[in-house]
Amino acid sequence: MNKEKNMELRELALRVREHIVRLSTDGGCFIGASLSCTDLVVYLYSEFLNVNKDNLDDPNRDYLFLSKGHDVPALYGTFVEIGFLEKDRLKNHLKSNDHLYWHPNTNIPGIEFHSGSLGHLPSVALGVAMDCRMRGQTNQIIVITGDGELNEGSVWETILVASAYKMSNLTFVVDRNQFQANIRTEELIPLESLEDKFSAFGCNVKRIDGHDFYALDETFKGLPFSNDKPNVIICDTVRGKGLPSIEEQALRWFCNFTHEEVDGLIKELHGVEKAIITSEKLVVR
Repeated sequence: MNKEKNMELRELALRVREHIVRLSTDGGCFIGASLSCTDLVVYLYSEFLNVNKDNLDDPNRDYLFLSKGHDVPALYGTFVEIGFLEKDRLKNHLKSNDHLYWHPNTNIPGIEFHSGSLGHLPSVALGVAMDCRMRGQTNQIIVITGDGELNEGSVWETILVASAYKMSNLTFVVDRNQFQANIRTEELIPLESLEDKFSAFGCNVKRIDGHDFYALDETFKGLPFSNDKPNVIICDTVRGKGLPSIEEQALRWFCNFTHEEVDGLIKELHGVEKAIITSEKLVVR
């Protein structure tokens, strides 16, 4: 990835974060975790996945399953920016005349499966990966989980099966923002060392900064990591990324801000992200 592409992705992620913030009023949304996985979702749909609004019916396209369905504002925002969704439809969030609400709905083009019940979609993604392989196709199948979601036994059952069948076309991505709902994961049911756990379950594991587009690009373009194991990419992220006033705050899990508060958060977001973009422009890679 060159410097210009990195800057393009940063600016795209800024616009997606703005959409997320605007969805956090008039009923609210799960803003913290949506902001933590924004860069990941933006990168995957913009640079990695073979999926676009014109090939959704193509059996050879790639698939992304958002198992941590409460992060759907990151999908909505990204879908607006890549042409899956009209921007004006975001005004219908939580209204009875549309299908945009707190979790993904397949009536929205690009949403692969209903989610929200944590631990459910890894097994769905495995089934799709097995079907694609049986058909002799080369699709990439990505499933994004939360870190707190890893407390669900169904996740590990899926990984055991994926390992047994050497599903190298399947990649588990963990949004490791260190929070489960309104408590830190390591204070509730400690997860570390995640690399050791996934490796013990027969996976190839890499751990990266989930906000670094260079790292995302290098890692995902290296898939599959081998031909005989499922892939796991642990993305270390920050809950509420881009808004220092709510970053890593346990109570900023679900937020329903006033319109005035949203206006202030948009200004904060632009100030922080523009400063990051400016600093990036000064870095020679």
